[in-house]
Amino acid sequence: MAIIWEGENGDKASYSYHKLHREVNKFANILKGMGVKRGDRVTIYMGRIPELAMAMLACAKIGAVHSVIYGGFSEQALADRIEDAQSKVMITCDGAWLRGNIVPLKETVDAAVKRSPVVESIIVVKRTGQPISMEQGRDYWYHDLVNLPIASPICPS
Repeated sequence: MAIIWEGENGDKASYSYHKLHREVNKFANILKGMGVKRGDRVTIYMGRIPELAMAMLACAKIGAVHSVIYGGFSEQALADRIEDAQSKVMITCDGAWLRGNIVPLKETVDAAVKRSPVVESIIVVKRTGQPISMEQGRDYWYHDLVNLPIASPICPS
């Protein structure tokens, strides 16, 4: 196993190296489909879930630079980092579990992107299932994208 994961709320997932490789390729193809190229910057603002590792590895696979930002940072701190990196794509979750509470990650992302409007697309991983705001043409559910034909498990570098 490459990843054996258990979430705070009891969710569990395991990924063999083969399965992880396929999921990373799918994520890389999604990013490429959004126009991310070698040298572009992608900001990752997520909870501690397997998709965090997949997002980082997908960026590395296609030569994009990833900036991982701690999920506890404020909207201003996040906006500053987005602006500094000039991130084209943001990857986040609807929310994250922390000590029994839900941290509203997508809400913070929305506020930060208003302050720093360089982000063109936001990929949202469904984690907590809480209601969130999704802007048409900018925000995309990861579970929808991963089921599209563009998300092939084969991705040449």
